[in-house]
Amino acid sequence: MKFNKKHLGLCDYLAVYDQMTSFTESRESTTNDEIWLVEHLPVFTQGRHGKPEHLINPHHIPVVQSDRGGQITYHGPGQAVIYFLLDIKRLKIGIKTLVCQIEKSCIDLLHHYNIQSHTIENAPGIYVDNAKIASLGLRVKNGKTYHGLAINTHMDLTPFSYINPCGYTGLKMTQIEDYKKNITVEKVFSDYLICFQDRLQNLPI
Repeated sequence: MKFNKKHLGLCDYLAVYDQMTSFTESRESTTNDEIWLVEHLPVFTQGRHGKPEHLINPHHIPVVQSDRGGQITYHGPGQAVIYFLLDIKRLKIGIKTLVCQIEKSCIDLLHHYNIQSHTIENAPGIYVDNAKIASLGLRVKNGKTYHGLAINTHMDLTPFSYINPCGYTGLKMTQIEDYKKNITVEKVFSDYLICFQDRLQNLPI
């Protein structure tokens, strides 16, 4: 699988969200797939079917409505956010397969750091001892995906206590830095993409 890789740096969520939707709506059958790598300024994002009661107290952090799946989550500096702008119809990959490979790639990444992680049935994302370390939310439009994966790397986790993360009361959050010191978001981006490409290359055609 070939894709263009874009490092966006530290960006406002709404600006990137607008760019994602614009790219997805305007792309043609020959448009190259892209993966965007970004950190966001502090923001709470609410999924399409997000319930307002899961926002406990925003503490002056902006709350943005998004069209991704899932409930409310938090993005902030020190979190590795990976957006998958893929034509899955052209790739002949179903959305369930893609989600599975995104999750497995994250598990591979964490295993590389000697962190044992797992999934939980009907609760998308990746967990370490039932504490969430990565959140996943995608949208598919006309066979094209956008939104993606947020891996907690070395960030202030406090704002997660201002919400019920992903709609789960009392869900504990964790991050890579709790298990592997001196980790950088850039390193996580690089290592994750290797894991993801390896996973997709090994899929049966």
